[in-house]
Amino acid sequence: MSVQGIDQVLGEMRGVSALAGGRAPEPVVSTPPSVDFAEVLRSSIEQVNTVQQTSQDLQKRFELGDESVNLHDVMISLQKASLSFQTMVQVRNKLVTAYQEIMNTQV
Repeated sequence: MSVQGIDQVLGEMRGVSALAGGRAPEPVVSTPPSVDFAEVLRSSIEQVNTVQQTSQDLQKRFELGDESVNLHDVMISLQKASLSFQTMVQVRNKLVTAYQEIMNTQV
């Protein structure tokens, strides 16, 4: 369970406790979850890398004549790898554009 989920459950428990005691429940103040952008970006790149490595492994096994790998699985994995890489490139392009806009902003 995430920290945000725990905080939400605790807030609800406090509200129910206040109602049971005849008091008005305290307003719940929620804080947005902290997200480390670098970690999210790193994990996304690692996922794309994993998909590409899996695809290459299936391709090599098929080329070597492994009976447990069929052409359909190889083609699907290649398309998944291609799509994930293209998505990553588009995200990178958006990040570069956003960075350039920020750098060109006059203060």
